[in-house]
Amino acid sequence: MMQQLFQAMVVREEPDNVFIREIKERSIAELPDHDVLIAVHFSSLNYKDALSASGNRGVTRRYPHTPGVDAAGVVAESRSEKFRAGDQVIVCGYDLGTKIPGGFGQFIRVPAEWIVPLPTGLSLYESMIYGTAGFTAAQSVLKIVDHGVKPEDGKILVSGATGGVGSVSVAILARLGYQVTAVTGKSEEHGLLTQLGAVSILTRQEATDTSGKMLLREKWAGVVDTVGGDILTTAIRTARYGGIVTCCGNVASPDLNISVYPFILRGVTLSGIDSASCDLAVRQRIWQKLAAEWKINQLHDLARIVDLHHLNNEIDNILTGKTKGRIVVQL
Repeated sequence: MMQQLFQAMVVREEPDNVFIREIKERSIAELPDHDVLIAVHFSSLNYKDALSASGNRGVTRRYPHTPGVDAAGVVAESRSEKFRAGDQVIVCGYDLGTKIPGGFGQFIRVPAEWIVPLPTGLSLYESMIYGTAGFTAAQSVLKIVDHGVKPEDGKILVSGATGGVGSVSVAILARLGYQVTAVTGKSEEHGLLTQLGAVSILTRQEATDTSGKMLLREKWAGVVDTVGGDILTTAIRTARYGGIVTCCGNVASPDLNISVYPFILRGVTLSGIDSASCDLAVRQRIWQKLAAEWKINQLHDLARIVDLHHLNNEIDNILTGKTKGRIVVQL
């Protein structure tokens, strides 16, 4: 068994509920006793990581802790017949970076059941441009496609469109031929959204109705909502008959103040998206699509690379809504 030291971001708790992030040396022997040891080449920064790195007890209960719900790298040791040393692999979700040390360290050790082989057509770096955010975006798009919504059925709304989930959603939907309306509060990013394939752009105010009406004029055949709150309730009330609204975020609000009328009079479907624990077969299907027919042309334009020593500022930025696109962490 390897005994070497490696670098990792470690978040520790100080008195008065103060949490400190440091880059420290850790020993591989400290990692949990799971089947597969992976040398992490890349990770990515997600909102959930920022919460974990800030002491959010709803995400991580025990500190000191290494966040990072995503990791892409090479198998260093394996007790599983499924993987051998040298295999290139992806790990996203489950308890990685929340309950066990995550991708913000140069090594992780995880159960074999959490691991997806890197699909042909995708590099380790590209897989982390997607990361959990891109995977969640693809889950949302897959719900819309599997619901039977076709491009000719009408426009698709994407909220939080400059964020990680939103930007990838816009690009995938546009690649598949859908007409995408993007919602953003960042007027300076309209050019990026147009480049990704959005045909129209709304401000947050334009996407929010506070009239209290239980139903509004039908607009959207499908919705990818990443923010929750009033934008989500407005999207549900403006969904077309038989449409589908996917929901994966609550940065605006976790509350859903809405009547049953969109569901019982228009047959609207509200589909929750959970990327942390979804079935392995679904994971493999989605990663294959992201590597092939859903792989977006602008993928590299969505990302910036940082190392561990510059990650702290990016965590602060994502918590205050200042991040656009994807932040890839090079280990």
